[in-house]
Amino acid sequence: MADSFDVIVIGGGPGGYVAAIRSAQLGRKTAVVERDKPGGRCLNYACIPAKTVLHTAELYDQARNSAELGLVVNDASIDWDALGKRRASVSDSLSGGVKMLWDKNKVTTIEGAGSLTSDGNVKVGDEVYEAGTVVLATGSVSLPIPGVEFGDRVLDTWGAWSLPEQPKKIAVVGAGASGCEIASAYGRLGTEVLLIEMLDQILPAEDKDIVRVVERAFKKQNIATSTGTPVENVEAGDSSVKFTYGDSSAEVDYLCVAGGRAPDVEALGLSEAGVELEENGKVKVDEYGRTSNPKVYAIGDLVNAKALAHKASEEGVVAVEHASGTPTHPVDQKLVAGATFCQPQVASVGLTEAAAKEAGYDVKVGKLKLGAVGGATVYDDRDGLVKLVVDSKYGEILGAHIVGNRACDMIAELVATMALEGGYQELARIVHPHPTISEAIFEAARTVDGWATHA
Repeated sequence: MADSFDVIVIGGGPGGYVAAIRSAQLGRKTAVVERDKPGGRCLNYACIPAKTVLHTAELYDQARNSAELGLVVNDASIDWDALGKRRASVSDSLSGGVKMLWDKNKVTTIEGAGSLTSDGNVKVGDEVYEAGTVVLATGSVSLPIPGVEFGDRVLDTWGAWSLPEQPKKIAVVGAGASGCEIASAYGRLGTEVLLIEMLDQILPAEDKDIVRVVERAFKKQNIATSTGTPVENVEAGDSSVKFTYGDSSAEVDYLCVAGGRAPDVEALGLSEAGVELEENGKVKVDEYGRTSNPKVYAIGDLVNAKALAHKASEEGVVAVEHASGTPTHPVDQKLVAGATFCQPQVASVGLTEAAAKEAGYDVKVGKLKLGAVGGATVYDDRDGLVKLVVDSKYGEILGAHIVGNRACDMIAELVATMALEGGYQELARIVHPHPTISEAIFEAARTVDGWATHA
């Protein structure tokens, strides 16, 4: 048998690399097994590349449409090769940073694909490493449309972000967070986009009032949307893809499937190690991430409902703390915020208005358009909205929803308020700096009782 470790983490993405660092900080001899690059899919193929391209799309859109702000840019254009190089450079920089942090914390890196043995140790290639605790953090894999395979013209999300050329027309299937980000990036870069969702609204998990703002914005971004329409009859050719959706048909340069992912568990040897799965294919865990094999923990996209990088990171911290006997607190899954970096951004935590009513709450709602506060006019962010869903009896904030250019930064305040059990009454009295868009948050809290100054 090869070397032994207190903790071995399989997977070096945002859940795994954070788990490994925290484990080492606790004085545990730690290794991380990674078959590709440090940082995993998020840093190298998903979150970070996506936001890098989205940032360029934002700047390009502003350059072309800021004449009324006093900024006139003539002949703005996209250098696709330069954009691709910067996307790769950003990912390489952050991936190298993860490796540096592993080295700094004396985490051993084992290159290769890891799997569990029957006694809960870790096999990589021909070597078996003894482990006191194993943390599974292998993330998820893309799911194609049934009956359709990924290829040169039918892409997963990484295929969309890494195209060697800018398409004239692209279709995106699945209008959740990933699909809307791809659509918003390409639309603002000048590509004609068709965004298709088989459910009855884009961003199906978000509050309807928030979605309406996004729908209006997308109409100005070269994006045509179709909801309630599954994609069928896909025919991929050498230079285009043909398909039908509902009663319509289309032909595009590329078809991107952003509609679903599955836990990446096939090669982990779970059954051999006595690790049970839920009916939905995810790993069965307790509140600390411990599986049916008490030696093995699982985190991130492998477990629970949401597949989010920040959720995975905190689950990794909790898992290794619990395994080491360090006092810790389970991740409150209800307080894990969603964040979509389309334009405008969408961020939310807790229940939508519809879900709160369905759960039996007597609901009150506070809503404030961002344009009501001075900062939104200064920073040209007037079309957004803050919406609070509260329990009328005690004032508990059941859900918070923001759409606007800085929504993903603003949501953290609402998460903190809810985590500390503050009600909308407390939120309404928190003094915010002026002029900032964040002022819309306390004003939205005041609208619940009808006394917002700027509503």
